[in-house]
Order: sequence, then C-alpha cells, then structure tokens
Amino acid sequence: MESGESLGLSTAAVVAIACNALVAFLLLVLFLILYKACKVPSSQERAPVLAVPTGQTQQIGEHKYLLTS
Repeated sequence: MESGESLGLSTAAVVAIACNALVAFLLLVLFLILYKACKVPSSQERAPVLAVPTGQTQQIGEHKYLLTS
C-alpha cells in the first residue's frame, strides 16, 4: 500500500450512513406510533358524531324555518 492512501470512509459514505440511520430512526418512531394507535380499543357503544339526537331535530327544523322566513 502506498503511504498516501486513506483507509477511512469517504465523505459520501459517512453521509449515506447518517441518512440511513435517520430513516431507520423515523421508521422506528412510525411503527411505535402505529403500535400505540392500534392498541387503543375502539368503542362501539358511542353514537356517531354526525348523528343528531331526536329532541334536537325539531329545534333545528324550527331554526331553519325562522331563518328562511
């Protein structure tokens, strides 16, 4: 070997390793978030958010009538 040769990693190799480590860390965080989100039980007993209770439908109709006349 010549005495002028560099045995270390090139700058491009160091940048590639750093980028791959960052991507691996972000994937780990993503899978951790997905794991925690899937672990939360879904409640089947809740009423749909867009459903209007029966007592309020008449009030909404009255408000529409009052606003349109």
